[in-house]
Amino acid sequence: MKIRDIMSKDVRLASSDETIQKAAEMMAEADAGILPIRENDRLVGMITDRDIAVRAVAKALDPQTTRVRDVMSAEVKYCFDDEDVNHVVQNMSDLQVRRLPVVDRDKRLVGIVSVGDIAVAEKPAKAGAAMHGIAQPGGQHNQSYAHAGSKPGR
Repeated sequence: MKIRDIMSKDVRLASSDETIQKAAEMMAEADAGILPIRENDRLVGMITDRDIAVRAVAKALDPQTTRVRDVMSAEVKYCFDDEDVNHVVQNMSDLQVRRLPVVDRDKRLVGIVSVGDIAVAEKPAKAGAAMHGIAQPGGQHNQSYAHAGSKPGR
């Protein structure tokens, strides 16, 4: 099975210039804990509800003036829509991430895949295997700043 078969296709994007309050509102409307971040037509980062809580609220930053670029994770990990689910599950485990943006071979955002998507579409044991790796200490997305000047990559 390919990632395109199980990914969520209705993905909202936020601009790096938007406030974190607006990003949080968008997350609430979409019932999502993550938003891909764009500048013009490029994917430049990801922001999570945890980024907002730990990098902004905990530091008493004003949600009406703090920009998404100031708290987002700029290093974007992603997968391709034609990749095999098993391969992506292993990558998610290795990277210790619960969600990955999905791009086509032209690197245009086409969806997002989560451990929940995998659990629904595949056997729960497969999602459990991904969570086992994700739950290990450390990983790609700790709460240190991944500065917006970093280049997205895989």
